[in-house]
Amino acid sequence: MVEASTDDRGFDFLGYRFAKGRRYVRPKSLQALRDKIHQKTGRTRSGSLAQILADLNPMRRGWFGDFKHARAATFQAIDGFVRRRLRAILRRRHKRQSAGRRRQDHQRWPNAVFAAQGLFTLHEAYVQARQSR
Repeated sequence: MVEASTDDRGFDFLGYRFAKGRRYVRPKSLQALRDKIHQKTGRTRSGSLAQILADLNPMRRGWFGDFKHARAATFQAIDGFVRRRLRAILRRRHKRQSAGRRRQDHQRWPNAVFAAQGLFTLHEAYVQARQSR
């Protein structure tokens, strides 16, 4: 038996990790999500940004439904990862090398560009879910 409120070991259940009285997304679940995002956002991916987002958004909505009780920092990290992958695609289309992590990339394609295109943002969904309680 494991005491989840004080024990460092904790336990895994339904994609979550319960330890020290907190609920985290299990690392294996996070890696599975990152792998799916990686598959859908290859730098040589064809199609418009709107098509790529239409492919990504249902998966992200479903994942949020499963893990909406996770910590807010988890959602911010995933959102940043997705936007970095999208910037890498856009850089490649503009015949530039790099993975989309440069300061100029953030200035050229700020987060608002992706929001205007319809990117489902996990952190915004989390904030809205927390306010509706």
